Formats: sequence, C-alpha cells, structure tokens
Amino acid sequence: MMLRIAGWVAAVLLSGCLPSHAQTYPTREMRVVVGLPAGSGGDIVARYYADKLSQLSGKPVIVENRPGMILSIGADTVAKAPPDGYTILITSVTSSHAANVFNFKKLPYDPIKDFTPVATLQKSYFMLMVRAESPWKTVTDLTEAMKIKGEKASYAYGAPPALASAELYKARKGLKAVGIPYKTSMASLPEMFSGEIDFQFIDSTAGTPLLQGGKVRGLAVSAGQRVPGVDLPTMAEAAGIPEFDIAPVWGVLLPAGAPAPVVARLESWFAAISNMDATRQYIASTNAAPFPGNAKALADFIPKEIKKWEELARLAKIEPQ
Repeated sequence: MMLRIAGWVAAVLLSGCLPSHAQTYPTREMRVVVGLPAGSGGDIVARYYADKLSQLSGKPVIVENRPGMILSIGADTVAKAPPDGYTILITSVTSSHAANVFNFKKLPYDPIKDFTPVATLQKSYFMLMVRAESPWKTVTDLTEAMKIKGEKASYAYGAPPALASAELYKARKGLKAVGIPYKTSMASLPEMFSGEIDFQFIDSTAGTPLLQGGKVRGLAVSAGQRVPGVDLPTMAEAAGIPEFDIAPVWGVLLPAGAPAPVVARLESWFAAISNMDATRQYIASTNAAPFPGNAKALADFIPKEIKKWEELARLAKIEPQ
C-alpha cells in the first residue's frame, strides 16, 4: 500500500507543472491573430471574441492583423508561435484550414498537424450582391446579363468562400465573368459602386450594414437553407443549383503542442462567451448563426471540411495558385 501511495505522489509531483500552469494561466497579455485587415468583417468577428476573452481572463488581449494569402499568413503566424497559449488564432476555419488547401499549391503550414483545436464559435454565410442602382433584381436577371457580357463581366472576391461561391455559380450557369481579387470585400466597393465590378459575394458581417443602408442589393444567400431575418432566397432556390451550400465556420486554434490544461481553460472561456446573451445578440445583428463547439468538435470538423472543399473546388473548377 505504501509503495502505491509513494508512486501516486511521485506521479503527481512529476506532472505538477500542468495543474500549476492551468491555475496561473494567463499571467500576461494574450495575442489574438486574425488573417484579415483591420475593419474587415472577419476582423470585427475576431475583435468581438477577443474583447470577451479579455473580460473573462482578466488580462489584456491584443488583436494583431496579419492579412495576406487569404487568411494563410495569419494562420502561419500562429502555427510557428510558441505553444504556450499566449498566441491564439481566431479564423474562418473554412477558409484558412480547408478551402486554402485547394486555393494554393502549397500552404506554409499543415492545417491539422500544426494546430491545437480549441473551440468553434459561429457560422456565417455570404450574400450575392450587386450595386443598388443596377437593373438586376433577381439572380435570373443577373445571370442573363452576365451571359450577354461574356468575358467582359466581372466579380470581386476577398475570401475563399466568396471565390468558391462565384466560381460555382459561374460553372453551373455557364458564365465567363472574370474574378478580381481584393484584400477584403470592402476594398472592392468603390469599383462595385461605379459599375466596374458587376457582382460579388460578401460575408454577412460586412454585408448586412450595406444591405440595411441601401448601398447594395442582395439577391441570394450562399447557405443551403434560408437565413432567419433575411428576406433573400438561397442560391439553390434562386439559381437552381441544389448543391450550393457555403457557410463558413469560425473557430479558435493554438499552435500544435499547446498544454492540455491551457486548452481546457480557453475552451471553457469560449464556451462561456458563446452562451452570453450579448453574443447571441451580436451574432443575430450580423445575421450569422451560433455554432458553439468544444476542442473535439473542431478537431472532428476540420478534416470533414477539407473533404467538402475538395469537392467544392472540383465543382467550381478552382485552380490552385
């Protein structure tokens, strides 16, 4: 009996650093990395959760914007950071960890091996939009006009789901519109308002205020089901493309090798944030949808999302760059 007790005490002492780490973490400010420019729809999402994390942890949380390669530079920054829990990635996992596998010939990180999943946060969608003064009132109107314009037609995109949405629409309707990349959908608005750009898919966080302000006209949503509170049909309904279902999921990740107690603490904090009334109100205000989940849920989600985007990339005929 004494030997068993001594062995148990030794095991506790050897592993004592982990409970201690969990009890003291965090001892200093944390850094949330977002792979999009300040002021973009994704930046707004990340800053909301970073602010709530600061409130719960009692420590400052600094948001660092690392835009480039369609969220990949931000993801790579975190993948190469020390796995101590002080560098956190809040990202559209759909973009940085699934779609970009097929958008680029080689990513600077492995979307599964180089990260420790923490939590899922919310699910968003994109809206097919045209300028408010355009003559196109429906997706059918836009499709007919784009067929007439042929290769003179154009669309903008600032994220993988926007690119995939436009390319899937093009492929299924036989359009030849040319895609023009921007750092964010907001960066393309001057050209869109002037008529140089015909259409684009804009994320709900950035697009909802534009729609409410009458600056753009929404024609359809990219989600597979209608979105509560949004009077727009799905692309499946409006364009007759039954497989059209693009709804990016946002998640939280740490570098690979992060200590389990730190992951558990962050996981609990983000679960608490997801359960806040303020969060539900915030998500509703951007017409997104709650999608809370723990570390295991995110770990299970990423491989499935990669498989889904393999098929989407094929359907949309996306060539890796």
